[in-house]
Parts: sequence; C-alpha cells; structure tokens
Amino acid sequence: MDTVTREARRAPDARVRWFGLWDSYFVICYLVTTGLVFTSAVPQTGRLIAIGALTLAVPWYAGIGRPLMLRHDRDRRNAVFAGGLFGLFGLATAVDLTSAFALFALVPMLMMSLDTRPAVVAGVLGNLVPVTMLWLQGGATAPLMLFVLLASLLGIALSVLLGLWIKRVVRQNREHAELIEELRRNREQVARLSHQAGISAERERLAREIHDTLAQSLTSIISLVQAADAEVEGAPAVARKHLALVGRMAKESLAEARSFVADRTPASLRESSLAQALRRQADGLAAQTGLLARFTVDGDERPLPMAVNVVLLRAAQEAGTNVRKHADARAVDLVLRYGEGHVGLQVTDDGKGFDAAEAERGAAQGGPDGPGGGDEDGGFGLRGMAARLAEIGGAMSVLSEPGAGTVVEVTVPLDEAAGRPEEPSAPRPEVAERRTEAAHEGR
Repeated sequence: MDTVTREARRAPDARVRWFGLWDSYFVICYLVTTGLVFTSAVPQTGRLIAIGALTLAVPWYAGIGRPLMLRHDRDRRNAVFAGGLFGLFGLATAVDLTSAFALFALVPMLMMSLDTRPAVVAGVLGNLVPVTMLWLQGGATAPLMLFVLLASLLGIALSVLLGLWIKRVVRQNREHAELIEELRRNREQVARLSHQAGISAERERLAREIHDTLAQSLTSIISLVQAADAEVEGAPAVARKHLALVGRMAKESLAEARSFVADRTPASLRESSLAQALRRQADGLAAQTGLLARFTVDGDERPLPMAVNVVLLRAAQEAGTNVRKHADARAVDLVLRYGEGHVGLQVTDDGKGFDAAEAERGAAQGGPDGPGGGDEDGGFGLRGMAARLAEIGGAMSVLSEPGAGTVVEVTVPLDEAAGRPEEPSAPRPEVAERRTEAAHEGR
C-alpha cells in the first residue's frame, strides 16, 4: 500500500484522535471550574446551581456539540448548540462568578462550532458576562471592577486570537485531507493510465514480433507450397526440395513463436552470433526465391548487446521480406558493418525500386508504407523497423528511386545501447556449423 493511500485513510482517524486531546482538555477545564465553585464563598444553593449548570454542559457537548464539530459543514444545529452552551454558562456565572473559569473551554467550543465572525462575537460576549454580572449585583469596589474589566479585556483578546488559531488549524487540516484525497485519486488515475499504456505497448510488441517472424514465415511457406504444387508432376525432385524448405521454415517459425511469447532471445541468436544468423538469413532468402543473395562483414566482428542483435536481425528479415514481395530483384547484398562506436546493416537490391519520399509521406499520414513497407500485412514494415530502432537509439534510412533499386541502411550507436540488458551469446561452433550446412543443402 503506498504512502498516499495510507495518509488518505489515516486523515479521518487523525481528526478523531485530535478531538480526543480536546476532550481531555474539556474534562480538565470542567473539573477545575467545578472544584473552584465548590470551594467558593457563595451560599450552598448557588454553588449547587452553578455546578449543576456546568455539569449539564457535559452531556450537551458530548451528545450534540462533538458530532457537529467533527463535521465540515454548518447548519442551524450549530447555532442551537452554541446558544444552549452560552445559556448554561450564563446561568452558572450569574449565581457564582467563579464559574467564569469555564471560559477556557467555552470559547474554543464556540470557535469550533460556529463560523468565524459569529464565533468571535460570541467569545467577546462571553468574556463580558463576568463584568456584567458583577456590575448588576452591585456592592463591588472600584478596584475589583477594574480588575475584572481588565481580565475580561485580556480574555477577549486571548479568545479572539485562540479562536482564529483554532479556525486556521481546522481549515489547514481539512485542506490537507482534501489534498491527500486528491493525490490518491491522481495516483489511481496514473496507475490506470500506466496499465493501459503497458497493455498497448505489449500489443505493439507482439504485433511487430508476429509480423517479423510468423507472418513472414507463413508468407514464405505459402509461396513454397505453391511452387512445390506446380512442380510435383514435372519435377518431383524440385518439389521435394521446396517441401523440405517448408518443413525447415515451419520448425524455425515454431521456435521463434515460443521465444517471443516467452519474451526470450530469438532462437536464431541463442546458439550463434549475429553474423552467422544473418548469413543463414541470406542463404534462406536465396533458397526460397532463387535470388543471388550475398552476405559480408565489414570491420572486426565483436560481441554486441542482445538488444542490438535482435533489432539488426529483425531489420534484415524485414528487408528480405520486402525484397521478396516487392522488388522483383535479381540480387541482394547484406553488409554488416562494425564501426567505431556504432554498428550498421545495409541491404541493397537491384530491383524496380519505388518513390521513397512518397512512401515516407504516406507513412507519416498513417497510411501504408508503400512498396518498401509491407502494406499488405497492415503497414508494420518500415514503420515497425523504425520503431524497433528508436527503442535503442538507432536510425534508419531508405534510398530508392523507381527503376534504380533500393538501399536500406540501419545504424545503432553502441554507446547508447551499451547500458541495455545484455545476454552474451556463447555460440556453439558445432551447432552453428550444422545449421550453416543445412542452409547450403537447402539451396
């Protein structure tokens, strides 16, 4: 449970605990005042009336005043409570001036139960009650009247200051509780939006994985099955070769599906290096289409972060799919370049090409990528490749003109990708060699 939620749930409890302290203060004031009244020089009847009035104030506060003070709003019941409390205090003070000590509890209760202006007026009137009662009773000496008057004026000043302070504390507590509640709602909204964004991102990831693996493999399998069907009577050996490729691609597709569902390293990179995986990609493209597919490595080969390996492999798969589906090319070259602080992949074909600027404008408007982008399968082609590269700080460029072939180049800066999770591949030479031999036998 987060801190904001705990604070939001504790805010009402804190207010109740704060009133527990106030209850204790009220009880102390009641006991002190009744004790002073009990020992005063007033006749016994007057003392009993004063103590009775003060005692009646206790259930009046507990049954009516306290629930009203715990609420934020004000209504007519607050005025009724304040009037009853003031009447009991006036009665007790009228029969025994010692009851004026109850002002220490009366004024805070008036401040908490009434709005600021009426509470201040009631507090001032309460402090004038002892002076008024002493003047009405007569017989008081001038020094005593002056002392009581000065005490009343001091009480008025303290009452106003105390009341304003109590009002401010109550208001701040209420604002604090409202702020905590607002923060809790905002946290819940942020958590909900983050959850939805995570779902959308995962759907996008799965869509790209399906497009780059299963969809492309199924397209190749369909083409090979159609080719085998056309050759089954006239050239059975060629048909069997196509069917063998179908079986191999189906197995590889199954391994890829299991890998991305489990969010693991692609099967083609788990037991070999990036260069070996790209070489098999070129060999497979040649075997499926009859193209002259060449793969070369430029620079000193070195281990790369697994995130970079995956993106470059997917880029090669997407570029190969575009060549097979759209280019009508005779040859394609894949070059893996290791540079200083970066690594890149260039795929060049001698096909019919396309208008790259027009395709880029169409992609920016949300349309299909065009001849280079895999528009037949939902437009995930070049846009999906660019999205993968953006995730690791890479960039992509596409150079093409009608009749002049196409060059797709991707570049990944290694300093930006170095901090990403890496799963160093430890290729087993015997496995990689067997897979390379199988690719050549397929051709």
